[in-house]
Amino acid sequence: MQATLGGSHVDMDTREEGLPGKPRFSAQQPHVGRWLSPFFLTCAVYFLLWSPENQPSWVGALIKCLPILYLVVFLWTVYPGGSYSLLLQGALLCSAVGDSCLVWPEAFLHGMAAFAVAHLLYLWAFGLTPLKPGLLLPILLASIPYYGLLLWHLPPDMVLPLTAYSLVLALMLWRGLARGGSTCWGALLFTLSDAVLAWNLFVHPLPHAHLVVMATYYAAQVLIALSAFQSPRLKSN
Repeated sequence: MQATLGGSHVDMDTREEGLPGKPRFSAQQPHVGRWLSPFFLTCAVYFLLWSPENQPSWVGALIKCLPILYLVVFLWTVYPGGSYSLLLQGALLCSAVGDSCLVWPEAFLHGMAAFAVAHLLYLWAFGLTPLKPGLLLPILLASIPYYGLLLWHLPPDMVLPLTAYSLVLALMLWRGLARGGSTCWGALLFTLSDAVLAWNLFVHPLPHAHLVVMATYYAAQVLIALSAFQSPRLKSN
């Protein structure tokens, strides 16, 4: 059954089944670039205003979160319904909470918990099809040596939370790689961002670490958000 809302056609049968609704425009159309312009603008504002001398503040937290919050608005506007889009939006909102918490060093564990929930929502969205268990081997081969070295430098109270978070992140990476498309690159960049952040915090300061962490993080989030255009279930509709 088709209904027309605001000039856009929405597949009501699909919406009732909880599948992603049809987008209001195609990913190939120039509209997407215009819609994402505010995302890139807010990223530029963050990088221009950030300084290592900045003191933690709610203003700084808001500026840091603005690109992620805009992606929520972007998805809500393009896909006002559908389970895949809603899960991505939920993950982005949890990521924004995590971003805010990480502005204050004493709230690091709260931020990590928020990002863990975001990864669980991404896992739910990506699903288990295709399974591709063979991807787990290279992930384990890369993760075990890295986290083995990292654990030697962690405070005792951080070992269990970071181990749990690392497991969730590795599972998200597996499902992102299995899904392919922009999701694959987004999951890889998200993992790289977290790996650089952890090494810089707990092992050894890295040059330009903050720039690398945030650039890869913002790129990861927008690539995962754009995967809504490549949803296999969306294509089947």
